[in-house]
Amino acid sequence: CPPQLTGHLRGELGGVRRSLGDGGQLGNISSGMIAAQHCVTSALQALLRDQPLSKGKVSLAWSAAVGRTIDRVTNASLGPDGTLRVRADDRHWAREVRRSTALITSRVNRLLGDGVVKRIEVTNHAPR
Repeated sequence: CPPQLTGHLRGELGGVRRSLGDGGQLGNISSGMIAAQHCVTSALQALLRDQPLSKGKVSLAWSAAVGRTIDRVTNASLGPDGTLRVRADDRHWAREVRRSTALITSRVNRLLGDGVVKRIEVTNHAPR
């Protein structure tokens, strides 16, 4: 994790510990450790926060939000109305993305900014 984020992340982790009431321990994690997922997400948020909304920024946020497997079988683009249009390789992947739209919307908006993605529209381009 970049050094400038370490203090910020420790503060966030400390807040989680306090809210869980674990007295400085989160399960078996010592106070000096930060979960990689939190580090990556926070680093991406810091990098993307001040960047203008672009195809590349949307693509990076999509990839980080859904993971390598779904990213490989989909293509996402953001419309001016806040609709994230996702095109899946086949019906199976389209169905999987539809099932997870609430979680995906939350993750993408965490990286792009609150309310940037208002809804997700999923299609597939394989013949039925």
